[in-house]
Amino acid sequence: MDEPRLGRRNNPDAERNIARLLAEWRTRGRPIFHVQHMSTRPDSPLRSDQPGNAIKRIVAPQGEEPVIPKTVNCAFVGTDLEARLRAAGVHTVVIVGLTTQHCISSTARMASDLGFATVVVDDATATHDSRSYDGSYYPAEVVHAVSLASLHGEFAMIVQTDQLLG
Repeated sequence: MDEPRLGRRNNPDAERNIARLLAEWRTRGRPIFHVQHMSTRPDSPLRSDQPGNAIKRIVAPQGEEPVIPKTVNCAFVGTDLEARLRAAGVHTVVIVGLTTQHCISSTARMASDLGFATVVVDDATATHDSRSYDGSYYPAEVVHAVSLASLHGEFAMIVQTDQLLG
């Protein structure tokens, strides 16, 4: 999601923090499920034939870690993610990635509604500057903070990478 069309992004360390979490999960043998947005919108940088669709090497799946394709914001809609989590005996999901107000938020809300204890890692998620319907400009940091605030307590526990690793 380094597509220039999307604008300036907050949290340039998100991928590094995601990599730290993946390393810990792998060391402990915890289940890992990668979800990849495969947009069907003609103008999307997340279409499968666009560079923005590629998973960055720093957070790429290893071995048999599954990659679950999705075509909408929520990782549960139109996928077998819920079934995979239940089959693996997962009761708590930890959500990282992009973008905070879209895929992260919709997935966290659904995970909570499905009965999973849900954790969103603040510094392992990110978003871009945004323009509202009325043309108002919101910096990525504000969009990110407000998105996490709307999840906190109601749908998810919001933590930092070091808190989760500690």
